[in-house]
Amino acid sequence: MPCLSSSVRLTSSLRRYIGVPRLPNSCPLLQQHRYSSTAVNKSTASYSYVIVGAGSAGCVLANRLSENASDSVLLLEAGPKDKQLGSTRLSWKIHMPAALTYNLCNDKYNWFYHTLPQAHMDDRVMYWPRGRVWGGSSSLNAMVYIRGHAEDYNRWQSEGAEGWGYDYCLPYFRKAQTHELGADRYRGGDGPLHVTRGKTSHPLHHAFIEAGQQAGYPFTDDMNGFQQEGVGWMDMTIHRGKRWSTASAYLRPVLSRANLRTEVSCMVTRILFDGTRARGVEYQQNGQTKKVFADKEVILSGGAINSPQLLLLSGVGNADELRKHDIPVIQHLPDTHQHSLTLLLLSDIYIYFVICIFTPLISMYLLKIFLEWYFSPSHDLCGGFIRSRPGVPHPDIQFHFLPSQVIDHGRVKSNIEAFQVHVGPMRSTSVGWLKLKSKDPFDHPIIQPNYLSTDTDVWEFRECIKLTREIFAQKAFDPFRGPEVQPGPATQSDAEIDSFVRQKADSAYHPSCTCKMGSASDSMAVVDPALRVYGLQGLRVVDASVMPSMVSGNLNAPTIMIAEKAVDAIKGIPSLHDPGVPVYQPVTLETQR
Repeated sequence: MPCLSSSVRLTSSLRRYIGVPRLPNSCPLLQQHRYSSTAVNKSTASYSYVIVGAGSAGCVLANRLSENASDSVLLLEAGPKDKQLGSTRLSWKIHMPAALTYNLCNDKYNWFYHTLPQAHMDDRVMYWPRGRVWGGSSSLNAMVYIRGHAEDYNRWQSEGAEGWGYDYCLPYFRKAQTHELGADRYRGGDGPLHVTRGKTSHPLHHAFIEAGQQAGYPFTDDMNGFQQEGVGWMDMTIHRGKRWSTASAYLRPVLSRANLRTEVSCMVTRILFDGTRARGVEYQQNGQTKKVFADKEVILSGGAINSPQLLLLSGVGNADELRKHDIPVIQHLPDTHQHSLTLLLLSDIYIYFVICIFTPLISMYLLKIFLEWYFSPSHDLCGGFIRSRPGVPHPDIQFHFLPSQVIDHGRVKSNIEAFQVHVGPMRSTSVGWLKLKSKDPFDHPIIQPNYLSTDTDVWEFRECIKLTREIFAQKAFDPFRGPEVQPGPATQSDAEIDSFVRQKADSAYHPSCTCKMGSASDSMAVVDPALRVYGLQGLRVVDASVMPSMVSGNLNAPTIMIAEKAVDAIKGIPSLHDPGVPVYQPVTLETQR
């Protein structure tokens, strides 16, 4: 690998490309950097690694890659820090778990994306909040820690992501984690990411878990361990009553390292190339255009929207699409699948199922449980994973139960006392795409998820309604159940249920797969199993965009795992491996439960 000074002693071709004048060997600037590979100060023009995005993956990379004092790391974030005046207390809307909806309603820490009108959802434009702050979406999400199912990662392996089977991924889930219940074959005990088990005396949470069992589903004592299937208490990224984002877990504890530098409020506008090798990035900060160079690698960790957008802005993607925007082509990535003009996009949606709380409970007792809910560590404390039909090998429907009503991402206030469950399929068959709106980096890309565009997805949502009604009808809810508010008693036939889903289903915040990982023979793969961009050197993508297919659950925990595993690939260390870990299998697939 080149030394730190190599990006100052540029080749003539790269010098012409980025407009840097030739410097004589005796120039003091060259002498300043020639021998100090870890110097990090305002005049430093080059780093070993430049990481774009201080989100769920970027904070992990900044921590792990700066462990080696001989490597220098620059972490660039488009948004602000997750603290004000040096204090996280002043940024309570981020760090107080019960305040999570505040940041979903404005663009201070949020990219505030929107999709195209969805043809199969009554032409509605869907709102996609994404984190734009230290910690990224881990500073905005509901703090639910769900890894997905073991078979998701075995499927990745079969899809061409060699070395990404469950036995290779589980060790990195453990490495990242300190679980409050202690370490075992599935849980970690000494990682930076503190994880707690949801717990509350709230009667509605207990009623949901009991009702699920009354409906015939098993209780699982660890959704991230041996058995995902069933109902139970969720794990949460909460520590000592505060949100434990990747900024809290990985970034802020190592800010004192001399070889780590962070910059905020800087919008990266393009990757700088010398031929097919990434040499650095250009970014705008405080009205100024700046450049910075990477001796070893540029690593994109902007997430499933920003990373592919930056690749396209930099000339990496479908050549015909790039030429439409007058963007010089650096690397043509062909699109042979008719569903994708540029890059593959997979996302999930869910529906709100709302039941009024029985009127006699609206009393001082209700006030008591409301206050407990509001000041509790989080709202999504329990949920479940079930199979939609016989023959499905592992759960494909997920429940998040709330003892309250959240409407339109928290942007609309509820005027009734109610409880609800967010329910939806986890492995959608609808496939979308993402492409540039223009060559202006500040223009949001065009997002087309193609929600509900397959008969399978429509059928699965229909089953979600029917199976949820069955759970809410169980005896455990008898003391609490009032009238059904949504979908409502008038929604009964398949056609009526389908119409309700088209009108009310919403984004579940989990876009992925836009820079798909796969083998060299996969025409849709953007990165190889080491997360290096095909056809280029010195450039990797490390975030949720590299997933070959959707996992069965929330994306924050898998994204952190991806970053932990990527670090070993970047350092050239063999992957951790733990073969033969037991995983629950249903007694029979002939029945749905």
